[in-house]
Amino acid sequence: MQITIDLIGTLPLFERLEPSLRLRIEAISETIAVGADHVLSLQGTMPKHLHVLLEGQVALSSTAADGTTALVEVLHPLEHFVLASVLTRLPYLMTARTVGPCRLVAIDAEGLLGIVEREAAVANVLLHSVSREFRTMVCQVRDLKLRTAAQRLGCYLLARVKDGTAERAEFRLPFDKGLLAARLGCRQENLSRAFAALRSYGVETHGSRVILHDIPRLKALAVPDELSDPNVL
Repeated sequence: MQITIDLIGTLPLFERLEPSLRLRIEAISETIAVGADHVLSLQGTMPKHLHVLLEGQVALSSTAADGTTALVEVLHPLEHFVLASVLTRLPYLMTARTVGPCRLVAIDAEGLLGIVEREAAVANVLLHSVSREFRTMVCQVRDLKLRTAAQRLGCYLLARVKDGTAERAEFRLPFDKGLLAARLGCRQENLSRAFAALRSYGVETHGSRVILHDIPRLKALAVPDELSDPNVL
């Protein structure tokens, strides 16, 4: 499906580029629409595209040699994947699968690398993006090693609150609790216990609906990391 330079310019990854460079990226890109449970990239295969999610959700998972699979991340619009594999011309370390119907931009990997080799401005924006992805990964590893499941859940819920001064908030979880448990690095039964532990800190749930009655009290338990970057969680 045809893509336009205006669409390329709305993607955070490329918004700082000059129109002439966005036009060159447009020429090697297309929009695609796929249904639920569609594999966009497979662990162990070579990257053919850099994908940018426009609509829907994509789950990134990794499988060990014994067949054990773990969810690494759930992506939302307008996030991209997996840039490091594209830039290094190395096999994907994760499988990307759609959670529901999705619309994406697919950018030809070799074409993008050809532009990177000739245009420092494109190389710079991609380097910046890879650096942010590395910081996100470090923050997630630190959470797994330094926080309990209840604290990780608390930090995740607090990150959903847009108003930094709010004392109360209400929202819906962006995906089901099975995916949330995997995203937080715990089993679903552990997630249930974590939600139960947070009730005394003002966390109320009704299916996917979450109400935070006492944000300061929840912050005192979870102690959100001041070093975390915006949108890391």
